[in-house]
Amino acid sequence: MAANTALIAGATGAASKRLIEALLHDNWEVIGLARHPPETSKVQGLSYIRADLLDREGCARALTGAKGITHVFYTARAEFGEGGVEDVPQNVAMLQNVLDAVEAAATNLKHVHLVEGQKWYDVRLRMLRTPTREDDPRHMPPNFYYDQEDLLRSRQEHREWTWSASRPHFIYDFSPERPRNIVSTIGAWAAMCSEHRLPLDFPGSPACYSALMEITDATQLARAIVWMATSQRAQNQAYNVTDSCQFRWKWLWPRIAAHFNLPAGDVRPLRLSEWMKDKDPAWKRIVQRHALAPSALQDIASWAFADFFWGLDCDNFTDTTKIRLHGFHGVVDTGTQILAYLQRYRDSRLLP
Repeated sequence: MAANTALIAGATGAASKRLIEALLHDNWEVIGLARHPPETSKVQGLSYIRADLLDREGCARALTGAKGITHVFYTARAEFGEGGVEDVPQNVAMLQNVLDAVEAAATNLKHVHLVEGQKWYDVRLRMLRTPTREDDPRHMPPNFYYDQEDLLRSRQEHREWTWSASRPHFIYDFSPERPRNIVSTIGAWAAMCSEHRLPLDFPGSPACYSALMEITDATQLARAIVWMATSQRAQNQAYNVTDSCQFRWKWLWPRIAAHFNLPAGDVRPLRLSEWMKDKDPAWKRIVQRHALAPSALQDIASWAFADFFWGLDCDNFTDTTKIRLHGFHGVVDTGTQILAYLQRYRDSRLLP
């Protein structure tokens, strides 16, 4: 029997896929909690429960029999629009409903982990203080991450379980089910440039092209989360988690262009969510010509996300000294990993 049983709340989100893999690799029992979970799981040690996290009574009913849960990994997020202020009451209620249901059912709860993000430091702010540090002062609210962590801190007082929180940057991965992914969005943009016999222009702002950036590989995040949940040193702590590999798009863009056999173009700011509205016929031609797996363009790329990400106009990177000093030393070469994921999309016949 597994020593630990994980409940992953929001089990179909960006942070959960590789976390499930990491936990199963370490012989955990894993329960995925989601509003729309897979119908069945053929993976040993993995099961799913259906629940709407906004439904307090529904969460309680769904988890009534889950007495063996030892760790909660909260990866969920209320629906949101790119770049705006996210709903504080809904995000807090979802976390509270999960905590209420788990504490009522579990008899040996050890740890609760909360996945936050770089919006803790508010990446929407101009002239963001960099590198961002875990002990940076909070900005003017609202910020749902503040309310969620405050809830978790207060809830943990006088209880035996501990908590931790991760603050990843933009998460990237080989994730065909998720169009809000800079990797597949880059690939779709490159395919469109090739289809129209154009060089691979950078469609973001000139400042973003030159800014110092960091992002977070999903597997790197998963390994860090498992470390936090099992390390004595990480109890009741929050950590920045990135690849620990800074880059500038102006360094990486020529490598991406070469991957697609395209000349690297100019910086040409475009609002892709508008420019790509009429490109479905072009995508159909691309799919047919390259014998790709059938797909809609909107299932491959999120242009609104690209507008937000490539519209950032200042350095955006974090200080990961704390997590390294405390014992997690993972590093990812971001440029090489992006290219490797692009190749996986190609090998899977999802991108040309």
